[in-house]
Amino acid sequence: MPTSVELRQQRARVVESLRALTDTAETAGRDLTAEERQSWDRHDTEFRELTGRIERQESLEQREAEQSRSLSDRRSGDTDGSQGAAGGGTAEQRTAQRRSAFWAFMRRGRGGISPEQRALVENTAGEILVPEELEAEIIRSLPKLTVVRGLASSRTINSDRVRRRSLDEVEVGWGKLETGSTAAESMPDTPTEEYTYVEDLLGLAKIGEDELDDSDQNLEAFVSDSFARAVGEAEDTGYTVGTGHANKQPVGFMTAGGGVPTVAGTAGLYADPGQAALLDDLKKLIYAVPAQYRRNGVFLMASSTELFVSTLKDKNGQYLWQSSNQAGRPNTLNGFALYNQEDIAAIAASKSIAAFGDVNSAYRIYDRRGLTVQRLVELYAEEGMVGFKLRRRVTGDVVRPDAMRILATPAA
Repeated sequence: MPTSVELRQQRARVVESLRALTDTAETAGRDLTAEERQSWDRHDTEFRELTGRIERQESLEQREAEQSRSLSDRRSGDTDGSQGAAGGGTAEQRTAQRRSAFWAFMRRGRGGISPEQRALVENTAGEILVPEELEAEIIRSLPKLTVVRGLASSRTINSDRVRRRSLDEVEVGWGKLETGSTAAESMPDTPTEEYTYVEDLLGLAKIGEDELDDSDQNLEAFVSDSFARAVGEAEDTGYTVGTGHANKQPVGFMTAGGGVPTVAGTAGLYADPGQAALLDDLKKLIYAVPAQYRRNGVFLMASSTELFVSTLKDKNGQYLWQSSNQAGRPNTLNGFALYNQEDIAAIAASKSIAAFGDVNSAYRIYDRRGLTVQRLVELYAEEGMVGFKLRRRVTGDVVRPDAMRILATPAA
């Protein structure tokens, strides 16, 4: 007897045949021929029959799984968390129950877990929640895969938006409060009521059916890495060149919406003999940042820009760019760390080609807890893969524009 997965694979092939028929007719700009109509009806009937067989087979497999777990519980004293899944026991036991239910879902889908287990991992919208400890592990992995998250500040929130006031720098003055001295105001008189909105970051991870049959420990490490890589690159792009809430993206620090001041470059292409002008412009970029932020400053630029800079020398023939001799440490320029962010424009006219400043003070990432996952079986069945669509609630915004500067080249 074929399994539900094999039946779904058969149904996927039927859908492909139906799509081929319609594509052929649409390409020719006509309706289906009589022969194509007969073929369509035959495939459509086969699709309906397979759908019924899949539903019956999944129901049977679910009952067999529940029966197997029930027998296992009697022998092992309910160690997999399916009994008492309504949340009884200690906090540690409830955590174990949620983890067990989540990995059962990952392997078998919704049909493979009991209603009690589903209640442990399903939110009010019917989405499956990733366990908090796995979500935390994924977030901890992101700085290793991205640039901006490792440099920026971050904050966990529980709402869909954060009030963003226009902050003045703190003002202080000498005196004694008991003698009537007035404390300086650190907020503007009329704060601007603006908000930073949390956005949906969608990712896709594909995991082989063989990996899903692995042990919980090995599968957890594999899933954590897959999920982190699925969202990491998109996050870094959004924090750098994201165009804001209007386009359902974070506010990138390299965009006009971020409000980071620019320093005008002296050349568009820095072609020979004007190559040395780039070194002068990068030095101007450093000193355009206020001293309190400069001491923690770093450079951000594309790899191609760093390559160009690494070939330049000062008047004494010395390279100002220094390669790192220690693994995990970035290269330096004028004594400041240099990071590559490939979404930043390469050297060209009328482009923002580099940034410098204290990214931790300038940029903040807002993480909203509740990473959810949707299991996609049919879409990648013929590849022997199971797809997982991730939805992560996160955003980023510039909170102190003055802590950074951007080098903008003039028109050619």
